[in-house]
Amino acid sequence: MALVRPFRALRPPPGLAARVASPPYDVINTREARALASGNVDSFLRVARPEVDLAPGVDEHADEVYAQGARNLAELRDRGVLLQDASPRIYVYAQTMGAHRQVGLVGCVSVDEYDRDIIRKHEKTRADKEDDRTRHIDVLDAHDEPVFLAYRAHPAIDALVSAITALAPDTDLTTDDGIRHTVWVPTEEQSDALSAHFAEVPALYVADGHHRSAASSRVHAKRRGTPGEHDRFLAVLFPDEQLQILAYHRLVRDRQGRSPEALLAALGEVCALEPAATASPPSPKSMGFYVGGRWYLGTVREGLWNTSDPVASLDASLCQDLVLDRIFGITDPRRDDHVDFVGGIRGTHELERRVREEGWSLAIAMYPTRIGELLAVSDAGRLMPPKSTWFEPKLRSGLFVHLMG
Repeated sequence: MALVRPFRALRPPPGLAARVASPPYDVINTREARALASGNVDSFLRVARPEVDLAPGVDEHADEVYAQGARNLAELRDRGVLLQDASPRIYVYAQTMGAHRQVGLVGCVSVDEYDRDIIRKHEKTRADKEDDRTRHIDVLDAHDEPVFLAYRAHPAIDALVSAITALAPDTDLTTDDGIRHTVWVPTEEQSDALSAHFAEVPALYVADGHHRSAASSRVHAKRRGTPGEHDRFLAVLFPDEQLQILAYHRLVRDRQGRSPEALLAALGEVCALEPAATASPPSPKSMGFYVGGRWYLGTVREGLWNTSDPVASLDASLCQDLVLDRIFGITDPRRDDHVDFVGGIRGTHELERRVREEGWSLAIAMYPTRIGELLAVSDAGRLMPPKSTWFEPKLRSGLFVHLMG
């Protein structure tokens, strides 16, 4: 079973939601955060990226940064920019991006179920990022940004969500990137029913937010035996069939400085190559290669991977094992500066630009990972290669906060 609890959300009044809502902390850097928060004292970036209120050049992991985040959260509450609901609810949160729409449920999930792998993972975390989020959550005494979870669609949940979203929403805004964010506040009875239905859902899956999940577990372990809701963490849960995964592309710098002709010859040993009119590969087990100023379609040659292995069969694994490792000697893509990653939302034109302007040897346009692959890897207790998935649209921060105290 999956435990999903109602909670008393700290959130902006509908009229302030557009000023508060901000991108997630980990998709923008400090410079971008300063620019977005400039002139807007209500921006939630002041909590999620509190260095924006400190002197330029401050170490974003300094004690004063975490303390500033707690001060800013308290100040937003004091000014009524964020208000806590009187009674606990599971909220409904829809995102619309062009023709794509996904409707999630906002609630608190169990740290114990995360630790016991009822909430399943597919990605290895980095200690430094875990340390950062652990300090952030602990000093804030709150989960300020929800984890993005998936679950296998459940008919009773779908039906109840449809009934709720047929009514007028509580909050409705469209952000600067053109994505519409809509929130409904169900009745207490509806929230309880949603929670009860999740008892029939066998597992949840971390789609995005592995470091926040791991950090929440560490905070709970640190606070075990003390008062407060640290045994749970904030999440938005989406049915698997609604999720959209974009490709996560690669840029490679060749240590050997080989010519485009030599690179194509090396790639031809693992892929059948042909000139391509478009950058994006049309099907799984294929990649687009931007070499020498033009695109080539590479179809991975049969017999080079274990078809029965859910990890080895991933396109991201084929790229890592057959291209990055075999041809370029990149064994640890998390630490090797000869590879970089570009989220699919930026488009393949960004790959071409960076090859031209930054001197990368080639770009690799990937085929997107499919949600069924993510679930299969997670169910097997396995991990995907780094940067296998790019979920879009991203959750907007500041619309929901869970206070532990």
